[in-house]
Amino acid sequence: MLVYPSSIDLSTRTLRFLAGQLTARRRDIGTRWRRLSLARQALLALAHQRCGDTYARLAAGFGIGIATVYRYIREAIEVLAALTPTLAEAMTTIRTKAFVIPDGTLLPIDRLAADTPYHSRKHKRHGMNVQVLTDPSGRLQWASPALPGSTHDLTAARQHGIIDGLTAAGLKCWADKAYQEAGRPVRVPFRGRHLKQWKRRHNTTHAKIRCLDEQAMATLKGWRLQKLRCSTNRITAIVQAILLLHHAST
Repeated sequence: MLVYPSSIDLSTRTLRFLAGQLTARRRDIGTRWRRLSLARQALLALAHQRCGDTYARLAAGFGIGIATVYRYIREAIEVLAALTPTLAEAMTTIRTKAFVIPDGTLLPIDRLAADTPYHSRKHKRHGMNVQVLTDPSGRLQWASPALPGSTHDLTAARQHGIIDGLTAAGLKCWADKAYQEAGRPVRVPFRGRHLKQWKRRHNTTHAKIRCLDEQAMATLKGWRLQKLRCSTNRITAIVQAILLLHHAST
C-alpha cells in the first residue's frame, strides 16, 4: 500500500480545541489507554469531516481498524454536538447584531427515489433541510436540526421557533422569497416580473444584503457535506459539530 503526505486547510487552533474537548471526554469516562493519542484522534476526526476521507483510508493511514475509526469519529462528533448552543442561547449574541439573515439549505444525501420525505421538489434531489442564521459580517451564528428535504423553508423556520425568536428579539431580518409569509420581522423581496422602479431598486438592495448569506453557506459546505451517506439521524449532530469547529477556527 502506498502512503503520501497531505494537509488539511485548518489551523492548529482547531486541532487544539477538539483535542481539549476529547481530553475532557476521556477524563469523564475514565479512559486509561487508547490506540491513538488525543491529538491523533482529533486529527483523524478533522480529516474525515473536512476532507471526506473514508473510514478505510483513515484506518490504513493511522494504523487502526475501521471499526475503531468509526468509534473515534462518532465520539468526536457527539462531544462537539453536545456543546452547540441552542437557539435561545444563540439569540443572546444575535440580539447584539444590526440585522440577521435567515436562510435554508439542502444537504444532499444518498437516498432512493422511493424515499419521498427526503426529496426536495425545488432542488430535484434528496436531502435534509437545515436552517441557518447569518450575521452582517457573513458569519454563521446558528444552524438548526436537520429536517427531511421535502420540508419548506418557512415551515422549517416556524417549526424550529426561528420566526418567534426573531420577533421576540425585535431584529431586522432579510430573507429570500421562501419566507414570504413569515410576518413583520422578516423582510423579503417583491415578487413579480413587471415591478415598479422603486420596487426593483428595493430588490437590488435586498439582494446585496442577502449575498452575505452565500458566504456563510460556502463556509458550511466547505466541510464534508457534498453528499452525506450516513444515517439521517446523525446529520443534525454532524452539522452542529461543524458549526462549533467553524467558530473555533475563526
